[in-house]
Amino acid sequence: MPIPEDVTGDELDKDVKQELQSLPKTLAEDVARNLVMVARLIDEDPEGAYGYSRVALRLASRVAAVREAAGFAAYANQKYSEALAEFRAARRMTGTVDLWPVMADCERGLGRPEKALEMAGAAEVHRLDKAGQVEMRLVAAGARRDMDQLDAAIVTLQSPELASSAVHPWTARLRYAYADALLEAGRESEARDWFAKALESDRDGGTDAADRLAELDGVGGFVDALDEDAVDDGEPVIETATEADQDTRADEDGIEDGIDDEVEADEVEDTAAEDGAEPLAAPGERGTKDDGTVKDGDEV
Repeated sequence: MPIPEDVTGDELDKDVKQELQSLPKTLAEDVARNLVMVARLIDEDPEGAYGYSRVALRLASRVAAVREAAGFAAYANQKYSEALAEFRAARRMTGTVDLWPVMADCERGLGRPEKALEMAGAAEVHRLDKAGQVEMRLVAAGARRDMDQLDAAIVTLQSPELASSAVHPWTARLRYAYADALLEAGRESEARDWFAKALESDRDGGTDAADRLAELDGVGGFVDALDEDAVDDGEPVIETATEADQDTRADEDGIEDGIDDEVEADEVEDTAAEDGAEPLAAPGERGTKDDGTVKDGDEV
């Protein structure tokens, strides 16, 4: 696959470049450039990223960073079985638990939320850093929702990290997930407050909290209603200031015939758009009915 000339491979993190030092120099450079392309495209062009990841995997399948990149590219394309296999391979090579949350989310993607919850209660979770533990909580809440345990999902997200006023890279996503769960539970007022909090902490625009707030406030419906009333037999609805002044003067002087004494005003009705709910870092909504409760002391 073609790679732009400006991509050198030096863009990679030093830890990844260090892993690639086990390869012959020319091969290491080729692998590095393909990994850079994976990182560049994974959000905007997942299929393209997947293609470059397969090239890197073919060149250096024994490098953990390559297996991890291949896993994320497969995950971005909803190839959950393939992603899980790559993540497991990377974990065997490194011995770390960093990929544990995304591995659990792959289980969700494969329609196995019970397995994801089992992983959420495993000892590996205690070895995760704070960001990893928050990610695991998001996955566990998503699994609860997959199983129609909505109340349990809400309780799972209630944590010191959610209540904290400090802003971290994961804060917006955690608040958003909580707002989304509240909204699905019919707690609209609380959901609106938490979407607002998510927006306040969303410094890089990683969520659509602004759009969700607009939907709840009926802004989208208001604009749609105006659009529907904007045309009347091909004539413009909005008069210019000059035209309005002329009509007013003509009415006052009694010069113009046929001007009605009363002016009818069109009423514009706001319509509030109803929203759907998607779990954060989530493959999709699925599951079976359960009682949706979490007892004190239960693992997330």
